Amino acid sequence: MMMGKRNLKQTKKGEQVKRSILTNMIVVPFIPFILAIGVSFYYFTITIETNTASNLERTVEDHRDMIESFLMERTSDLEFITDTTRFEEMNQRESLNTLFEKLKKRSTAFIDLGLFDSCGVHVNYAGAYPLKGKHYQDAVWFKEVMKNGTYISDIFLGYRNYPHFVIAVRKGTGDNAWALRATIDTQYFDRLVSKVRIGRTGESYILNNKGISQTNRRSNDIRVMENDPEYLNFPPLKDHIQSFIKSDSDKNIYLYATAGLKNNEWLLVVRQEKEDAYKSLYSALYISLIIMVIGGAVIIVLAVYMTGRILKRIEQLGQEKQSLGNQLIRAAQLAEIGEMAAGFAHEINNPLQIIKSEQALIEILLEEIGKFDEHANAANEAKDTDEENAAMDEIEASLDQIKLQVNRCADITHAILKFGRKNETRQQRLIPSQIIPEIIYMIEKKAKVGGIDILKDISQDSTAFMGDPSQFQQVLLNLFNNALDTITERHGVSGGVLSITSFQKNEHWLVILIRDNGTGIRPENMGKIFSPFFTTKPVGKGTGLGLSVCYGIIESVGGTMEVKSEPNAGTTFVISLPAVN
Repeated sequence: MMMGKRNLKQTKKGEQVKRSILTNMIVVPFIPFILAIGVSFYYFTITIETNTASNLERTVEDHRDMIESFLMERTSDLEFITDTTRFEEMNQRESLNTLFEKLKKRSTAFIDLGLFDSCGVHVNYAGAYPLKGKHYQDAVWFKEVMKNGTYISDIFLGYRNYPHFVIAVRKGTGDNAWALRATIDTQYFDRLVSKVRIGRTGESYILNNKGISQTNRRSNDIRVMENDPEYLNFPPLKDHIQSFIKSDSDKNIYLYATAGLKNNEWLLVVRQEKEDAYKSLYSALYISLIIMVIGGAVIIVLAVYMTGRILKRIEQLGQEKQSLGNQLIRAAQLAEIGEMAAGFAHEINNPLQIIKSEQALIEILLEEIGKFDEHANAANEAKDTDEENAAMDEIEASLDQIKLQVNRCADITHAILKFGRKNETRQQRLIPSQIIPEIIYMIEKKAKVGGIDILKDISQDSTAFMGDPSQFQQVLLNLFNNALDTITERHGVSGGVLSITSFQKNEHWLVILIRDNGTGIRPENMGKIFSPFFTTKPVGKGTGLGLSVCYGIIESVGGTMEVKSEPNAGTTFVISLPAVN
């Protein structure tokens, strides 16, 4: 059951490691990837927006210059006539018709030509409408031209009741003043203004400073002389070109560029739907999204692939680590065997000497029995039988002693073989009250020879813990032998005490205490004792692997190992192990 829980924990831990690696493998490259695309798209957006606005502003500027040039040229045409022809001469019908024909040759935008005296009377007219003799002294255009010398009107209906605008110039002053006026073809001017084509939805039109349309519009069905409701949302008219984004009454978003005309009496508007204007930007956005999706998919696929490779490598390293750990434990076991060899040899030598003595005694007894057989006679047969029986009793006693000593040797060698045997690590339930005494038995003789008393307080009620018997034996033997060495170093052959205590701390933990009254550990060495290859023993007496391996073994079963020590007072090792039912 415990093994199942342990495997379950390892599985969960493996899944957590896998998720962590996979998350990092995806998130870490994804962040710079997204940042790179985001920054690139941001600057691309800024560039596109800036270039689009600049192009629209340049278009409105060029178109404004063209329209201004057109109006200036038409005004110059009329000024040239007034400068080269006298009023009396133009007041003749044929003469005005001739001048009108010349004007139309210069520009087909002219649709009529009229001559006005200082009182605003239309004295002569060349055109299709019956306007001769009409009075215009109250007309806005007449007042303005008499005041300023030249005037270009807004679109108005006038006597002809048809939308048009006029260009007028004045000649002379006071009562001698007169004016020449030409009507511009509205359709011609409308085509001139609206010929701008930008993308699919780009258009241009002119509004006056009251928002009245001076040309037709392709969108919104706004005609000449109709009010443009969007004009109220325009920024205040300035001398420079302006660009901005606004939505119309139909909630369509447009990019606008505006410029003043005719001394800011007119407003030239060029606009284009935002979606159309930023078409390349949206295309780039779609491409970026496609790249992001493809790139993200590639990152995820590579992350999954690399995570699998990494986990496989981690598993291989884990197996290699476990193998190296087992080899290290095995090396520590062999080192322990080497250190204990002299003690074991002494222990085995004693029973062997006894066996040898008993064997010699048996040989002597057998010789005496043979002699009894050769010299036996009827007179002393009973006496010889008694002596022979006594010899046989001694032989039997010797054989019992031999058997005892052989068993003793077998126990010692069995313990050595059990400790030194190379086995696969296998976790099983270990009961402290059973396994600890077995390990203490292995060092009892050594302790007795060294004059060291072993005090045992092993709780019989403690629950079991999970561990490998051989590895746990290695831990305690190492601690016992270290304790015996340090006790001997301080006390010699008398006065040493080794105390082994085992008890259950609570339902979750077992505690094993190993105390000695040896030399203790110096404070500067306390942080190093569990480090591999650290030892305070002389060369040839220690490998520095023992405590490091012990610490790793206890940690591998979920336990802890702590040490408390004072110089020349002794050392206590505290082993805490997770209890199992």
